[in-house]
Amino acid sequence: MGANISGAVADGDGDGPPSTPRLGDIPESCAALVLAQLDPPEICQLSLLNRSFCGASSADFIWESKLPSNYRFIVEKVLGDTTLLNLQKKELYARLCRPIPFDAGTKEVWLDKSTGGVCLSISSKALTITGIDDRRYWSHISTEESRYPTVAYLQQIWWFEVDGELEFQFPAGTYCLFFRLQLGKSSKRLGRRVCNSEHIHGWDIKPARFQLTTSDGQHAVSQCYLDKPGNWVFYHVGDFIVKNPNALTKIKFSLTQIDCTHPKGGLCVDAALIYPSSVGKEFRSSCS
Repeated sequence: MGANISGAVADGDGDGPPSTPRLGDIPESCAALVLAQLDPPEICQLSLLNRSFCGASSADFIWESKLPSNYRFIVEKVLGDTTLLNLQKKELYARLCRPIPFDAGTKEVWLDKSTGGVCLSISSKALTITGIDDRRYWSHISTEESRYPTVAYLQQIWWFEVDGELEFQFPAGTYCLFFRLQLGKSSKRLGRRVCNSEHIHGWDIKPARFQLTTSDGQHAVSQCYLDKPGNWVFYHVGDFIVKNPNALTKIKFSLTQIDCTHPKGGLCVDAALIYPSSVGKEFRSSCS
């Protein structure tokens, strides 16, 4: 008798109604409310559970809440393609997670897939670098280790200064700014990565100085010795806070080592990068 009851509970495929509700019985509207509380990767994982979750995972109201508050600014001002606003919000989210070049391809913006946070990069060609046009000091070298086709390579100079600026509409939150740098010039030889350290000198005598200012008066300064030859390092410049998501925030930043008592060289400058603090914390260096 007990065995017959257990079998009846476990078997929901008989002529009568199932004895217990199953996961597949959850209405799409209820599944959508659950998914709305999750992060994008979790939504995509749960969409594989069953038909209800799969259908619910495409609901516009879910993905509208995952898009950053400035997504229309990115679509209209950066991409310049307002037809994208007609896409399902899930499709729009996926599109904005791919790097979007702007300013003649010298900058990129994209969304972090896991959080929807706005990330940006500014290539070496969009930076103002002292002496960059003099090939005795600087050159642009091809690379496969950057988001961009080339990086700026310093052979030797006495006065080292790199400046950049950006004006952008950011969602409210805290952001980290970094310089991505490498001591030495890397290349491939017989299919293996090698790093030429021939010109590396001068960076262990005095620290490099990093600065950041914003249009609303925020200021950050840090110093750091450049090290770890042959490795790309994210040097933390500083953080800034955005309180008004509807306003343009102008950021100015710099990297200098202007002690003219000694030359320095052998440095690759790739880009400056801006990440939401939740994303950027994994890149923080030891600068202080």
